Amino acid sequence: MPLMPKRVKHRKVQRGSNAGLSQRCNELDFGDFGLQAMDRTQLTANQIEAARVAITREMKRRGKVWIRVFPYKPYTKKPLEVRMGKGKGAVEYWVAPVKPGRVLFEISGCSPAVAKSAMCLAAAKLPIKCKMITRPGVEA
Repeated sequence: MPLMPKRVKHRKVQRGSNAGLSQRCNELDFGDFGLQAMDRTQLTANQIEAARVAITREMKRRGKVWIRVFPYKPYTKKPLEVRMGKGKGAVEYWVAPVKPGRVLFEISGCSPAVAKSAMCLAAAKLPIKCKMITRPGVEA
């Protein structure tokens, strides 16, 4: 089952703006290594899950992984070949709005080489440019 909220206040929301830089969640809080977004996008629950699986596979289930993004925003879409009007479409999937500077994943309990390859694989699963960041004092 993909990541999605258990319950929400509003079933459908407007697209809104995703401008600016990430003001919070932009530095490491838990792990020694992190994957930081360089672009802005809306990450879907499936993309987040694919990146998480890539990280845990590469780490061979050693260490710990923190997912720092959660898809809380519903993305609606009307069916194909439907005329305009007749209201807003049904919820298709859930997205997490991401701004530049946002830390997406954090890991610890592995060597810097394993962390680098795991983050590289995870970044390949995501539709944006990412960079690996390291906690100060940890050799990269």
